Amino acid sequence: MSDVSDWWSTAIIDMEPGRIALRGHPIEDLIGNLSFAQMIWLMLRGDTPDPVQAALFEAALVSAVDHGPQAPSIAAARMAVTCGLPLNNAMASAVNMLGDVHGGAGEQAVELYHHVAAQQGDIDAALDTWIATRGKIIPGFGHRFHTPTDPRAPRLMALVTEAVDAGVCAGQFMKIATGIETALHARKSRPIPMNIDGATAVIYAELGFAPPLARGLFCLSRSVGILAHAWEQTEQGGRNKGPTPPKYRWTYTGPQGR
Repeated sequence: MSDVSDWWSTAIIDMEPGRIALRGHPIEDLIGNLSFAQMIWLMLRGDTPDPVQAALFEAALVSAVDHGPQAPSIAAARMAVTCGLPLNNAMASAVNMLGDVHGGAGEQAVELYHHVAAQQGDIDAALDTWIATRGKIIPGFGHRFHTPTDPRAPRLMALVTEAVDAGVCAGQFMKIATGIETALHARKSRPIPMNIDGATAVIYAELGFAPPLARGLFCLSRSVGILAHAWEQTEQGGRNKGPTPPKYRWTYTGPQGR
């Protein structure tokens, strides 16, 4: 039977009738003793964070839960329930829209910070090589709606500073991120401050999460807002709501009547 039992192998869960252990911890010992954020950390990392790490991690998760119905993923969830889909389908539709352009900047920002670190902290050289290979958009900096400042970023960075002062984080990626802010300001002759993606990327990088996990964690965080909006739309009602009210029409660019 080893070829069957070894078909899937996992260090995450051990289970038999009447017993569930997650990362070696009986589930009954975790229930009521670990917060949801701590549980996420345990499942991903195999250990539990200390209180300062847990608070910083949870702050990052809280900060990105929602950004309004104009966000494509949130809009998709609301439209989905007006088409008769249940909440789980609406949530799946929304999460599936979180890709490289909408939802991927946090992962890309962690990659950028590691890229700068690999260049021995030479930010200008790192930015030049990043732009040459990845394009002119610098993930984690600037915001088309929140100008001049994304209100979430300064609060998160203040918490990172507290964690560094407490000796929980080294502060390497915080310094890199603030250095990028300074470099972008010099290049553009105007402030291009850190946004929510850049700030949460600092936290995830400081806490040792791999870049792809930054996107996964964003999906977990944003799922809270997705669920809230989908449920609100369910309570509001509506039927087959599209992206705009019916009286508005799209711009037709094809041939005129033949």
